[in-house]
Amino acid sequence: MTLPAGTDAVRQSLASFRQEREADWKAFEALLARVEKRAPRALSEDELLSLPLLYRSALSSLSVARATSLDSALIAYLEALCLRGYFYLYGARRSFRTRVGDFFLHDWPTAIRDLWREVWTSVGLTVIGAIAGYWLVASDKRWYDAIIAPSLAGGRNPDSSAEALRSVLYGGGDHFLSGFAAYLFTHNTQVSILAFALGFAFAVPSVLIILMNGCMLGAIFQIYAAKGLGFELGGWLSIHGTTELFAIAIAGAAGMRIGTSIAFPGELTRMAAAARAGRVAATAMIGVTVMLLFAGLLEGIGRQTITSDLARYSIGGGMLALWISYFYLLRMVRHGDR
Repeated sequence: MTLPAGTDAVRQSLASFRQEREADWKAFEALLARVEKRAPRALSEDELLSLPLLYRSALSSLSVARATSLDSALIAYLEALCLRGYFYLYGARRSFRTRVGDFFLHDWPTAIRDLWREVWTSVGLTVIGAIAGYWLVASDKRWYDAIIAPSLAGGRNPDSSAEALRSVLYGGGDHFLSGFAAYLFTHNTQVSILAFALGFAFAVPSVLIILMNGCMLGAIFQIYAAKGLGFELGGWLSIHGTTELFAIAIAGAAGMRIGTSIAFPGELTRMAAAARAGRVAATAMIGVTVMLLFAGLLEGIGRQTITSDLARYSIGGGMLALWISYFYLLRMVRHGDR
């Protein structure tokens, strides 16, 4: 029966209720605080066994408090306590190691497979941009300065001699090459971030950024190919380029997914469509940072010390095969084994 508010009977009932049960609430709260901050091993065996008992006691107290319309602050406290207990006892708890393992074994590859249309659209845009950049510079070398920033060109241009261009490819760990490699890595990282971050504008900036990046690649390739060094440049770029360009393509794909979801939300609101797309895109972008780290290691170490064209192509091709297998093929094998 509900007690009338403000009477002595209510106050006496509330005081008696607290006196009888508050010790259990505080004990349950203290145990929860310990296991939430540390781990179950922080509790003794008896304390672990007492957790479900104290949880049921708290639920009983909450039921009584609601039925008798006791103090609203007490009801709110018991609701919060029971909710914490429920999430700890029955919620999904994963260790940091498990979460990392799930990301690499499931979440990241699944996100890339979900983005397969956007990824291969991004790859196609890169190829189109590279062809356009190559053709523009081949038709008029003045296009080179319009496409390639001076900091990226590093003094190389269509008028550079074959010897000067070759020295960049096989110069080992000299100061210029190391500095240029660092700049190129920074540039591609910025392209990845922009291609993703600007995707919300209906994906148009992402498409333009991917096209422009491909155009720059084609322009640089043209000046080397014109001096008979196209094959050599391909090897120099492939060590890290297959990983880095794939990462840029994925970043562009993530931006396109968000932009197209906002432009064409379907039955959802634009905010809901963007939120759903953002979960997949954000997972993919976390993986992009991993790929860029790999590319940085390959660029900073392998490309500066390995001067054999065959070895360069082997490393670049092997990395590309590794990423394609990881994202697309291994899942097919696992499903085929079931």
